[in-house]
Amino acid sequence: MPEARVIPLHAEGGGRWRSGSPGGNGKHRTDSRRLEQPSPADEPEQVEPVPEWEDALEDVLAFLRRRLSGDYHVDEFGFDQDLTEHLLLPVLRPLYQKWFRVETIGTQHVPAEGGALVVANHSGTVPLDSLMTAVALHDDHPARRHLRMLGADLVFQLPVLGALTRKQGATLACNPDAERLLAAGELVGVWPEGFKGIGKPFHDRYKLQRFGRGGFVSAALRTGVPIIPCSIVGAEEIYPKIGDIKPLARLLGAPYFPVTPLFPLFGLLGMIPLPSKWYIEFGEPIRTDGYQPTDAEDPMLVFNLSDQVRENIQHTLYRLLSQRRNTFLG
Repeated sequence: MPEARVIPLHAEGGGRWRSGSPGGNGKHRTDSRRLEQPSPADEPEQVEPVPEWEDALEDVLAFLRRRLSGDYHVDEFGFDQDLTEHLLLPVLRPLYQKWFRVETIGTQHVPAEGGALVVANHSGTVPLDSLMTAVALHDDHPARRHLRMLGADLVFQLPVLGALTRKQGATLACNPDAERLLAAGELVGVWPEGFKGIGKPFHDRYKLQRFGRGGFVSAALRTGVPIIPCSIVGAEEIYPKIGDIKPLARLLGAPYFPVTPLFPLFGLLGMIPLPSKWYIEFGEPIRTDGYQPTDAEDPMLVFNLSDQVRENIQHTLYRLLSQRRNTFLG
C-alpha cells in the first residue's frame, strides 16, 4: 500500500495531525519547522545579473541607432553631446585612468551649474592636458559637466581632428564665442599660454609663460562668472621637448616641430606619451560678479586679475611638485 503524503495545514499549535499516515493509531505529527519552510514554488525567483558585455553591446547598438536615425542634437557651436559621451570620452578614458592615473583635486570649487571659466596652465608638446581636464570635469565632478574648450585657429584647420574638436564642444579662442558660452551657463576652459606653453623646452617645465592680453578676464567680467584656476602636474613629462626643427615646422605651417628623446628617432613609437603621474587641481574661484561689465574695458583691472590667476596657478604647481614623490609613480 503506497505511503500517504503529509499535507501541511495552517492552524494553531506546534504541530499538525493528519489521519491515514503511518504511525501510532493511524496518526502522524508533522514538524512545525517543516511547515515554515517555503516550497520551491514560494521562493523568490533568482534573477541572474546581466553580463557587462551585454550592457556594453546594448549601449553600442542604441548609439548606432541614434546616429543612423539622426536622433541626436548638435548645438550652434557644433557640440555633439551624444558623440562625446559615447565615443570621444570612452576613447580618452583609458589614458586618463590607466596610463596617466590622473588624480583630481578640488572639484568642489567648480560650480555644479551656471557659467564659469576654468583657466589652466598648458604644457606637454602635444596638448593632451586640455583633453584630460575635460575628462576630469565629466567623470570626477558630481554634476558630470562638459568643458567647452577655447582653441587656437590651427586646431580647427587640421583634417578630421578639427571636426572632432568641434564635436567635443570646443570653439575658437575669441571673446565673442567665450562670452556667448558663459552667458548660456556653460563651463568654459581656456589655456592662456597657448603654443608658448605647450611648445616650451623641457628645461623650462612648470614655469608659466605670459598670459597674453588677458582676454579671458574680460570675458569673465562681462558675464560676471567666476574664474577657476586649474593647475596640471604631469603633462610636462609626456613628451620632453629637447629640440625644435624650425625649417620643418615652417614647411608644415606648425609653431614648432619637436624633438624628444624618442621622437623622431623611433618614428611612430616615439609618439607614445610617457606614462607620467598626473594631478589636476581646481583652485578656489575668483569672483567677478562684484564688478560692472564696463570694468572689462579697464586695462589695469584686467591685468591685475590676470596676474592674480597666473600667480595662483604657479604657486599651486610648486606645491604639487613638492608633494610629488616620483615623476612616474606619483
